[in-house]
Amino acid sequence: MSAGIGSATARIEIDLGAFRHNVQQLSQLVAPARTMLAVKANAYGHGLVPLARAALESGADSLAVLEVPTGLALRTAGVTAPLFAWLHGVSTDFAAAIEADIELGVSAQWQLDAIVAAAGEKPARVHLKVDTGLNRNGASAAEWPGLVRSALAAETSGAVVVAAIWSHLADASPEDDADALARFREAVAVAASLGCHPPLLHLAASSAGIRMPEARLDLVRFGIAAYGISPFDDHSGRDLGLRPVMALRAPVVSLEDGVATIAVGSGDGVQVPAIGSAEVGIWGKRHPILSMTIDSITIDVAHSMVAIGDEVTLFGPGSDGAPTAEEWAAWGDTIGDEIVARASERLPRVYLET
Repeated sequence: MSAGIGSATARIEIDLGAFRHNVQQLSQLVAPARTMLAVKANAYGHGLVPLARAALESGADSLAVLEVPTGLALRTAGVTAPLFAWLHGVSTDFAAAIEADIELGVSAQWQLDAIVAAAGEKPARVHLKVDTGLNRNGASAAEWPGLVRSALAAETSGAVVVAAIWSHLADASPEDDADALARFREAVAVAASLGCHPPLLHLAASSAGIRMPEARLDLVRFGIAAYGISPFDDHSGRDLGLRPVMALRAPVVSLEDGVATIAVGSGDGVQVPAIGSAEVGIWGKRHPILSMTIDSITIDVAHSMVAIGDEVTLFGPGSDGAPTAEEWAAWGDTIGDEIVARASERLPRVYLET
């Protein structure tokens, strides 16, 4: 028999203290290389503006925003630090980006041409990207000399300033990353032979930033590690001295015959877990998930003193015995990035300083 329906107030807690700790630790690890902190995808679901500000207050020198509109939103919010955007489409407003001092990744000739066309009296600051094996974007080895020559010509005309050469690593294996670093160094040498000597080289993100010191170069672009989630399969964030930043909590809203229901589900961005493996935490004890719908999750609480209104932690810091986002990723056969970044913006964020 049902014990009734309580208040459905699922929420996401963001521990800014944990985030600051992570940014400080990672920045110290890679020094004297600079730290660029990625805040793409609404800061991996944590909240763009609060996390951007916290990152800059905690050791990050600049922010990676992925797309120009995100950079413009940060400028509107009063963020004045260097911003870097590199994912562009044919409709990207390069003129607005240049006016807002957003530095732009250039992966292909058409992007450079569009940026040059958009430049006015203020030159665009560009980062030339070479493909080192990820095959996501970036100039191929055959295209690279031509892109560099075009960029140098644009620099001579005053349309751009070549601020950096950069690339992405595939992070598939240490061997693959070593090969990619060698390709990157070859591309830098080619650029130098053509007269291109930018002040900044960057290649590493979270994985290589932690485990591959030789790839840190002048700057490391830290992403998910700063949010307390490991980029590795063989170590957790806690193993690396990082603290999880996001927790997802919801109260029990109904209770019937040893089955508790919480009003949050896949429609809120919760990853559909492996039923039979996935668990949640209530009062320091774990309970298995029985089912999930678009708006609810049922939990086996038989033989437990669980009541309406009791708080359920789907994932969090792990220190209270509840699962972490990394455990949810394992249950869902995905990565921790997906667990936190999917969390719906309709769930209220509560920001804490611990």
